[in-house]
Amino acid sequence: MDIADYNTLVGLIRTKKNVILQGAPGVGKTFAAKRLAYSMMGQKDQDRVMLVQFHQSYTYEDFIEGFRPTSAGSGFEIKKGSFYNFCKKAGEDLENEYFFIIDEINRGNLSKIFGELFMLIENDKRGNSLQLLYSDEKFNVPSNVYIIGMMNTADRSLAMIDYALRRRFSFFDVVPGFSSKGFSEYQKAFENDTFNKLIERVEELNSEIADDDALGSGFCIGHSYFCNLTADSITDRTLSGIVEYELIPLLKEYWFDEPLKVKDWTNNLRSAIK
Repeated sequence: MDIADYNTLVGLIRTKKNVILQGAPGVGKTFAAKRLAYSMMGQKDQDRVMLVQFHQSYTYEDFIEGFRPTSAGSGFEIKKGSFYNFCKKAGEDLENEYFFIIDEINRGNLSKIFGELFMLIENDKRGNSLQLLYSDEKFNVPSNVYIIGMMNTADRSLAMIDYALRRRFSFFDVVPGFSSKGFSEYQKAFENDTFNKLIERVEELNSEIADDDALGSGFCIGHSYFCNLTADSITDRTLSGIVEYELIPLLKEYWFDEPLKVKDWTNNLRSAIK
């Protein structure tokens, strides 16, 4: 990510307090969210960052509070959820910033999970209190809590985010970073012609995906498929494994109704290695 995009993203989260990073698979959304939090804090303080992942079974009871069986099995008691506990912790330390990161935010039933927090998470409603659903307690979201969500734009099976929640978040596109300064330096350090040729083919593939009316830029191949390689591990066998078992299955999903296009790009990617 370049300086301008970083400054834009920091400005958005400081202004809105709630941001969703959206992008294709492998663009490093989770990595970026954590590093964004650490950079805004000015230090790597893991006690002020919490990561959860939403899924179809995640509920308000997991997020805020709900009745759970007692350890003795004699009845039920109210147990507090992850976001409730995080906000209470942040509320006792208002001089420092806290970051609550939600992976796969669009996989959960957002209206059910957030409940009355629809209003409380708004920037201008921070500090205001509402009575919680199960208890008589008044609850508020402190002004020093920032919410960063991640959303995979290539997942066709998920419904769009609830409009009531959508207007409470800013949305920032995280794009493949093949042309970024960081990846260019990473690539040059290997001095590997096969790797260079494969990256060139992937960038060409991304151009075709972006121009496809049925797909678009939200389906482009992310750079993280090729990260964490070393001079010892960047062999033809390793690169072939990425192509055969990660990229080609993805293309078969993208162009399930265009087998000839899948065949052409399969051959194109393979030929960069052979």
